[in-house]
Amino acid sequence: MSAILVIIGIFFVIGAIMNLLPIVLIFAFIYAFGYGIWKLYESSYFKGKKFAAIKERIQSYIDDCNALNKHISELKDVRLGTDQLSSGRSEYRDASKWNFRRPELSGQRYGSNIYNCSRTVCDGARRDPFKYVCKYFDVTADEKTLEHFESILNNFESAEDGKKLLKKEKERIVESIQSSVPPLIRKFSQKKLVDSLGFDEISLNAIGFPRYVFKYISPGGNSSTQCDVVMDIDNLNRFVAYLSEKIKFRRSVAGQRALMTSKLRQKIKQRDGFMCKKCGASVAREPNLLLEIDHIIPLSRGGMTTESNLQTLCWRCNRKKGAKI
Repeated sequence: MSAILVIIGIFFVIGAIMNLLPIVLIFAFIYAFGYGIWKLYESSYFKGKKFAAIKERIQSYIDDCNALNKHISELKDVRLGTDQLSSGRSEYRDASKWNFRRPELSGQRYGSNIYNCSRTVCDGARRDPFKYVCKYFDVTADEKTLEHFESILNNFESAEDGKKLLKKEKERIVESIQSSVPPLIRKFSQKKLVDSLGFDEISLNAIGFPRYVFKYISPGGNSSTQCDVVMDIDNLNRFVAYLSEKIKFRRSVAGQRALMTSKLRQKIKQRDGFMCKKCGASVAREPNLLLEIDHIIPLSRGGMTTESNLQTLCWRCNRKKGAKI
């Protein structure tokens, strides 16, 4: 009896589907037709004169955003220093029968920022990271190294600020043209609108701060430990202070040299009224303006990190200046 009921149920479902099929096909046809009409309208709008006029009107702002985007990418492109891969070549073989290729061994990596070490060293790096970074990555505590890490901190902080300001400026530009864009385009094609304006792709993810890696893998590859010293803004501020305590300064009078930290950057901006000392641009007139701290006499030409040798420049002027006085 139950088998008969199942068979009847199957025939009932098949019948219902067959009756609904024409209705489904009609809805599918209507959807496909409507979608095709919409895509034609969308395509004609973005190829039309009205959109071209909007794009031409704001082209200088888009170009400025794209230039800032490129500048931010350049600020993030730094090296920490030593390159362990440049220390020579060698060939190594292990024919031991006990040396099975465990997962940890097969995933072992080598690089300028990775130190494959003993478990003891890895644990020491966890307890005293800066001391071990200096010792095992050949980071010498001298004025040149300090200036290098101050520069990294200054660049990364500018990149972090620039990333946020760039997002706001892009949103401001897009918002300024909304009233000139047809409602349907605003509602259903916002992403294509932004892409069609010509903005370069902007990476708004967190900056990939460089890191020093201490890694231990047992001979058989059965166990491993790892200690990562990430040089983010907070750690770079701490590391700059750490290095300064260990350096006997040669080029500056005691107490005269300042440390290029986040606190000093903000102090110089406030002193200069959040205004570029070269072109006069200010956050009062350009709320999303990226301001940077510049050495008036560059370090490469004998300048020092003192408040009297520091000035606020907008990113455009700072980019043009480079190492010039």
